[in-house]
Amino acid sequence: MRSIGEMARDSGLGVSALRFYDRAGVLVPAWVDPVSGYRWYEPGQLEEARLLARLRRAGMPLPDIRLVLASWSGADTDLVRTLLTAHLGRLEQGLSDARGEFSALRALLDHRENAMTSPRTATTVRMPGAAPDLAAALDAVRFAVGTDPELPFLGGVLFDIEGERLHLVATDRYRMAVAHAGVAGHEGDRVQAVVPTPLVDAMRALLRGDGPVRLSVAGDRVTLEVGDRQAAGQCLDHDFPDYRRLLPKAGGRRAVVEVADFREALETGPVRSEGAGAPDLSVLSVRDGGTVTLCADGDADPERVAVDRDFLLDALAAGGRDRLVLELDAPTVPIALRRLDDEGTFSVLMPVRLED
Repeated sequence: MRSIGEMARDSGLGVSALRFYDRAGVLVPAWVDPVSGYRWYEPGQLEEARLLARLRRAGMPLPDIRLVLASWSGADTDLVRTLLTAHLGRLEQGLSDARGEFSALRALLDHRENAMTSPRTATTVRMPGAAPDLAAALDAVRFAVGTDPELPFLGGVLFDIEGERLHLVATDRYRMAVAHAGVAGHEGDRVQAVVPTPLVDAMRALLRGDGPVRLSVAGDRVTLEVGDRQAAGQCLDHDFPDYRRLLPKAGGRRAVVEVADFREALETGPVRSEGAGAPDLSVLSVRDGGTVTLCADGDADPERVAVDRDFLLDALAAGGRDRLVLELDAPTVPIALRRLDDEGTFSVLMPVRLED
């Protein structure tokens, strides 16, 4: 007999996926310990689990997967071949439709690019709060900078100067962090610059000292001066997404968490994995009274929300406070972590869809 852990390792299906397919009646273990509830599988079920993993990776709907598994070992393979052919046809049609839509979108982008120019802007501002304010703001967003080489415009921090505020924003698509610091001396229109990660880190190193702080943006160049020291370089030659359209609305279920206790609970509590190479997920729920609960497998709470555990731990560290506000909504709505004393500095994490 194979344990559920061995079956997960050898089949490519995560333990949580195997539990889900058991509850769905698709791949039922040969024996379940009546005391512990632990699942055991016969050796012959490994081939069936590997087949299920292939069908899952191909995106086949669950009703069709049931029929394929039920017919796989039979002498008549016509039904299996028909189901595979039909699903492949749907995938090919979907890809064809997507190509058509993307072609139309590229044409619209070409038209917009021909009609628009990006004006170069310049400004120099002072930081009344000196180095500590800007250092704290950079620390709050640095973890969310993108590293995907195919998305170079996310490989830095947006410096967005508007009025007497400097907004700092970073995102890698799966998480976003926003912070701010006060500035003085800026007049006129909003000025934006995407500062590449190495230059961001060089700026942060300067902010360990004292002295007046000045930030200058001139065309494609940005300079930070702290006392008599300076970090300067070119901005990324890309526009940053309009982050204001991505900001979450305050609301949903809110809970104040003690960061140290919550971190320990995440590091030692239950996790789920949706398959080989998938991140460990923490499944959260906010109960009545504002209590955060880590859900174990089998918890049927329809409002539970899954999130990459490492991303959540990073966001807790970047929050820079002993207590933070955790906001949860529907399972498909991003999670927010806010400061109690400054709700303009926060992190947003995309939820992960659970198989069940």
